[in-house]
Formats: sequence, C-alpha cells, structure tokens
Amino acid sequence: MSEFLHTIILDNPLISYLWIAGILLAMYLLKGIVSRFLCGLLYGFFPGAKKYVSREQFIALVLIPMEWFVVWLVVIFSFHKLNFPKVLEIELYKITSKEVIEATGKAILVILFIRLLRRFIDFLALVLKAKADQTEDQADNQLVVFFRDFFKAIALIIGVIMFSKFVLKFDVSNLITGLSIVTAAIALATKESLENLIASFIIFFDKPFTLGDLVKVESITGTVEKIGLRSTRIRTDQKTFVTMPNKKMVDSILDNLSLRTQRKAEIKLELRVDTTAQQLMQLQQKAGQLLEQHELIESGTAYVTEIGSKAINLQVDYFTAVIDFNVFQELKQTINIELISIMKTLQIEHAALRQAE
Repeated sequence: MSEFLHTIILDNPLISYLWIAGILLAMYLLKGIVSRFLCGLLYGFFPGAKKYVSREQFIALVLIPMEWFVVWLVVIFSFHKLNFPKVLEIELYKITSKEVIEATGKAILVILFIRLLRRFIDFLALVLKAKADQTEDQADNQLVVFFRDFFKAIALIIGVIMFSKFVLKFDVSNLITGLSIVTAAIALATKESLENLIASFIIFFDKPFTLGDLVKVESITGTVEKIGLRSTRIRTDQKTFVTMPNKKMVDSILDNLSLRTQRKAEIKLELRVDTTAQQLMQLQQKAGQLLEQHELIESGTAYVTEIGSKAINLQVDYFTAVIDFNVFQELKQTINIELISIMKTLQIEHAALRQAE
C-alpha cells in the first residue's frame, strides 16, 4: 500500500495528489464557514462601525469575494507544493508553460484581492453614509459617494501595479517613473478634465452649493441632483437635465437661491398721466393695507417712483419667507387681482388702456 501511494505520476507521488485533493475538498466544503469566520474577525477591527452597519450586513457584502479569494489562495499554495511535470514544460517565445500557469494563478489572485478590497471600500462608504445621514448637511452624503468612487479608482491603480509586479514581473520603480512621465503627458492633453476634477474638490470643500440646492448659473436655473468628478447635474424648472462642467460652476457667478432668506415680488403699475394726486394717495394707502393684511407677507412697500410723459409708475414690492414656489405664485396672483379690484374701485386706469384708445 505504501509503495502504491508513493507511485510517481507526472513527477509527483500519488500521496501528494491525494493530500491536495483532500485539502481542496475540505476547503470547498468549509469555505462558507472559514470565510464567515474571517469576515467576522475583520469586522471586529472596526468596533465603531457596529452602530451603523450590522455584522450581517458586512458579511453579506464581503462574504462571496472573501470565499473566492480564500479558495483560490489555498489552491495556489497547494499546487505550489507539487513539482511541475517536465512533460508539460513547453517553451514558446522564451516563455515556458510553467511561467504562464504561475502568472495566470497570480493574475486571478490579484483580481480577487482587488474585488475584495473594493467591497471593503463599499463597507466603509456605508458606515460614513450612515454617519452623514444623521446630519442635515446633504453635502456629506455626496462627499461619501465622491470619495467611494475615488478610492475605488485608486484600488484599480493598485491592482494594475500588483499585476505588473507579480504577474508581468516589471520593475515597479521603473514603471512608476514611466507612469509619471505618461501622467504628465496625459495632464497636458486632458487639461480641461483635470481642471474639472480640481473644481470638484473645490465644490466639496468650499461648498458654494450642495445636493438639492436651487441654483442659477449663467442662464441655467434648477436643482442640483448630482455632483460628480467632472460635472454637476442640474434639473431645470422645465424638467430638463443639464450637465454643467465643474470648472464653469466654480468660475462663473453662481446664485444659490436656496440660501436666500426671503422671496421678493415686484409689481410695477403704469397709471394714466391724468390720474389725480388724491387717487394716487388712496391707491398707495390701500396697496399698503393690502400687503399688511396677508399673513405670508413679512414686509412690503408701495410708492410712486416715476412720473413720465406717458405714465405714472407706482412700484409695489413685498417680501415673504422662503415658502413653496407654488404657494408664492398663488400669493402673487391674489395680490395682483386685488390690486386690479382696488384700481377699479378708485376709477384708476392703466396707461396701456389710454394708448389703446
């Protein structure tokens, strides 16, 4: 029996194959238990995250990538103990079959590691998002999404470096030097994109606006729905979706309408030039009383501002709190109609009526 187990097959004793087969079978059967244990162990290193993300949530997020990573790691270590069969050694363009198989195994391991790392970044993003949800500032939520995507991109760069080092066997120091030169060339070629990227950092840290703010930049007015690495998405009042480069959002004069403390309405009444002084005084007084009667109006004025050859102008201005836009429009309609009613009572005509006669 001993001689049979030590029978050499493809340059390795049969018992070695049996041991490896047993290890791989055990690992396959126990991968869920082992991976769940490792996930729980890893979760324990972040005690502060427990009140934001539960252990079950963390395991559900990381378990499958952990299983694949652990199984493939065991596969590599197991087969590393075997001698590579000489009969399978084939050389093609100075590359042997052994090197190809080893490189393939390392490449898969790097891919699985980066996948696991990106899931771990998702976990940290969940924790930070849960913390951000406890604050009123919506910018924190967008900042979490921004840095999640940013660090995922960094993870991919790390994966490329690891692939170059362990799979392609490049000199990483020379690779980094080469990348710096290439990066400088790319920076010159993509100057505008880099400016937008820098502008995105300015937006996040300077906070001229945040998600959900109503802004006006150049001729665009709308609600900010997303702040990305390159651009900001705005939903206009006509329900169109505008993409504005971040550089323009930073360099242009931006009016953050959400930060205003009041809404203002302006009414310009152009009256006939033959309107008497008594009629003007009565209209001014009644307009002032009208503004004082409405609960939504915090302050208001009504003054004769201009006397021209074709009309006498009465300017009516009033301010409200930052109420809903539709409510504000309804208030404006009510005030306008009541002013028309007052003018009719006082027998005051609009200048345009005189011109139409």
